Amino acid sequence: MINQNIILEDTTLRDGEQAPGVAFSPENKVRIFNALADAGVKWIEAGIPAMKGKEVIALKEILERKQEVNIIGWNRGVLEDIKYTTSLGFNAIHIGLPTSDIHLKHSVGKSKSWLLKSATDLVKYAKDKGCFVSISAEDVGRTDINFLQEYAIAVHEAGADRLRLSDTIGILNSVSYASKVKAVSDVCAIDTQCHCHNDFGLAVANTLAGLEAGAKYFHCCINGIGERAGMPDLAQTVMSLRELYSVDTGIDASHLTSLSHLVANACNQQLPPWQPIIGSNVFAHESGIHTKGMLKNSRTFEPFSPDIVGNSRKLCIGKHSGRAVLRYFLEDQGVSIAEENILEDCLARVRDLSIEKQGEVTPKELLNIYNTLLQEVNYV
Repeated sequence: MINQNIILEDTTLRDGEQAPGVAFSPENKVRIFNALADAGVKWIEAGIPAMKGKEVIALKEILERKQEVNIIGWNRGVLEDIKYTTSLGFNAIHIGLPTSDIHLKHSVGKSKSWLLKSATDLVKYAKDKGCFVSISAEDVGRTDINFLQEYAIAVHEAGADRLRLSDTIGILNSVSYASKVKAVSDVCAIDTQCHCHNDFGLAVANTLAGLEAGAKYFHCCINGIGERAGMPDLAQTVMSLRELYSVDTGIDASHLTSLSHLVANACNQQLPPWQPIIGSNVFAHESGIHTKGMLKNSRTFEPFSPDIVGNSRKLCIGKHSGRAVLRYFLEDQGVSIAEENILEDCLARVRDLSIEKQGEVTPKELLNIYNTLLQEVNYV
C-alpha cells in the first residue's frame, strides 16, 4: 500500500531539459515553472545553478516564488557548486554523486572511501547553511547492496534529509527497484526518493513499486522527457496514483493536458496521439463496438472522463466504424434516415475512402457519400 503523504517532485526543468536537443529559454523555463506551481506542484527541481549565464537569469526569477514552492537546485558533488547555489538563495539543494563501482571508476575516478567522506562533508556543509539536503545514490541498479546501505547510513548520520535512489540507466524492474528502497529502509530512517529512468519503458511502474516499498518522494517529468528514453511521465504517474491507488498527490489534474502541450511546444516536439492520459487519441473512438458503447454510456470504453485531465472526447469516422456512429453523425447534420440499407452502403464507401486517405473521414465527407448514394440508388 502507498502512503497518502508521498511527495511529487517535478524535474522537467532539470533532468527533463537534459534530454538531447532540448534547451529551454529563460522565458520558457519560467513559464513552465509557473504552470507547474499553478497546477499544485509543491516541489520542483528547477535547474543547475553552476551552469550560470541564462540558466541563472531564469532561476533568480523562479526563486521569487520560493515561499510557495520548495525549489531545489541541483549540484555536482563539488563544494563550489553548493556554495554558489546557496548564495543565490536556494533553501533546498540536491547533491549528485554515484555509488556504483563502474561510475566511481570510469565517471569520477574515485574510491568508495573518497565518496563516503566527500558525501558526508558536503551534506554537513549544506546543513550548516540551513538547507534541505537531498543526495543521490546514482546508478543504484549496479550498486552493491551492502555498500548502498553503508552509504545511506553515512549520509543520514551526516544530516541528509533525503536519499535519491537513481536508476540511472533504467535497468531495474519493479521488484528489484522496490528491493533497493527496502534495503535502505531496513538500515536507517532516511527518506528515500524514486528517480527512475525509462530505458525499458518501466519508469512509471518502477516508481509505483518504489512508493509501495515505502519511498516518500518521487520524480516525474512532463511528457516523460529526460536523458535517453526519459523519466516517469507526470500525467501518467499522477493519474495512476489517483485512479489505481486512491492517492491524491495534490495536483489539479485538469492542468495535465495544457502542461503537456506547453512543454511539447518548448521542446519543439509533436506529442504522439496515443500518449497516455493527454494524447489526442486517448479519448477518441472509431471502432464500431467502441463507438456504439460510447453512444450509450461513456464509461464503457474510458477509464475516467477526459475533462478530469483537461482533455476532450471525440467520436471518429473511419475504416473500423459501424452503422451506429454513421447514423449519429448524419442525424447530427440534419439527415433523417428512413432506410437502413443505405447505412450499409455508406459504411462500405466510408471504409474505402478511409483506406484511400489513410486516415479519418470527416462528417462532411460522410454526408457527401450519403447524398451521392441517394442519387445513385432508389432506396425503398
